[in-house]
Amino acid sequence: MPNFRLATLEDAPAVLDLTLRAYKPIREMGINFAAATADLALVERNIKYNMCLLMEEEGRILSTISIRMPWGPQPGPFGLPHFWWFATDPDVGGKGIGRKMITWAEETMCRDTLKAPAVSLGTADRHPWLIDMYKRWGYEVQGSKDLGRGHITVFMKKVLISDMPGKGGH
Repeated sequence: MPNFRLATLEDAPAVLDLTLRAYKPIREMGINFAAATADLALVERNIKYNMCLLMEEEGRILSTISIRMPWGPQPGPFGLPHFWWFATDPDVGGKGIGRKMITWAEETMCRDTLKAPAVSLGTADRHPWLIDMYKRWGYEVQGSKDLGRGHITVFMKKVLISDMPGKGGH
């Protein structure tokens, strides 16, 4: 049974190793995601300033996803928790582990803990299958922008709480 938890700085070398192995196809496609060419200092910064989540089993990290907060140093585009740095160990791919990781992040951390009504993420327009995968997982395209990284970033959002009451007084 996998264990989910927040990453600590002690996890940084293992997160870097997993990330570089998982993002190898991204590098080969020439897509410039920050995680694809990360170094230890960038991983440590991510763990320190974002909510870096891990799924592990028997002490081995199987998957990771980070959540950038609207109040953090690198907020997403919609004032919502913004997913990034999503990676699953390629040695265990194809078993639904990444789907379990993102579902836990969406439901347990964002919806149930933070009470976030929705989450966002961004991906490259020219990635051959990520946009379709995220659509299958309930994300909807909200727009796109050239962020100067050599590709167009497609921004997507998923509603987590559809009956969130409006803001009101007492």
